Amino acid sequence: MRSEADLRRLMEKRAEPGEIGAAAVAKAVARLREHGYLNDAAFAETYARLRQQNEKLGQRRVRQDLQQKGIHTELIAETLEARYGQTNEEALAREHLERKRMRKPENERETARIMRRLVTAGFSTGVIYKILRQWDVPDEALAALEDLDDEPHEE
Repeated sequence: MRSEADLRRLMEKRAEPGEIGAAAVAKAVARLREHGYLNDAAFAETYARLRQQNEKLGQRRVRQDLQQKGIHTELIAETLEARYGQTNEEALAREHLERKRMRKPENERETARIMRRLVTAGFSTGVIYKILRQWDVPDEALAALEDLDDEPHEE
């Protein structure tokens, strides 16, 4: 399943350059939409559901992924509110850690690794710190993580 923007991008690569190719792509997309094969709302809902249930990803990550796939901002907001509105983010983060077989960190390096993994998975720093505190991670390790956030990153 693909979003309309994804499909347009792929078809434009293969289509004839110029107006003829653009018209053919527009006609094909319109026909797919007319027959119900192309529906961004259904795509967004399915994508969010699968990422939440199977991969245990947080709302922030799913939002970024849907934006990259060309879904409109309003549709993303509606979909995520419906999917993540009643979800306990901390429980989902713990399920993500369990799915990735990550256990309580033994040192600052492992703590930083878990922090990076959870941030990449789309969880808020508040939830991440809450989980680390419940694991009795020393305050020095948490302070070191906060210092890492303040350092400028190279891009």
